[in-house]
Amino acid sequence: QVQLVESGGGLVQPGGSLRLSCATSGIIFSNYRMGWYRQGPGMQRDLVARITGGDTEKYADFVQGRFTISRDNAKNTVFLQMNGLKPEDTAVYYCEAEHRTLNLEYWGQGTQVTVSS
Repeated sequence: QVQLVESGGGLVQPGGSLRLSCATSGIIFSNYRMGWYRQGPGMQRDLVARITGGDTEKYADFVQGRFTISRDNAKNTVFLQMNGLKPEDTAVYYCEAEHRTLNLEYWGQGTQVTVSS
């Protein structure tokens, strides 16, 4: 059974930082491109950042150097370090795993990030 479990969300003041984690099980982690997406209230789900098994990173323009995605293949976990958080970053953040060749995709349940003073 495949599981993606996000953690690390919460309430933070503007300018603060959070580190999200997504622990996976049931997949061969190194075969998957891992991504973080977010969905604000009434909004579509948007890509935030993505990292391949070979550590190639891709970021949304709105990240603007504030966020860093990383992965630990030994722990089957992907991280999202978020610095300089803004109120507009408030959203549910989802972890996604996409197989590099097969048509396989899995999602976590999401973790809420709220940026407010």
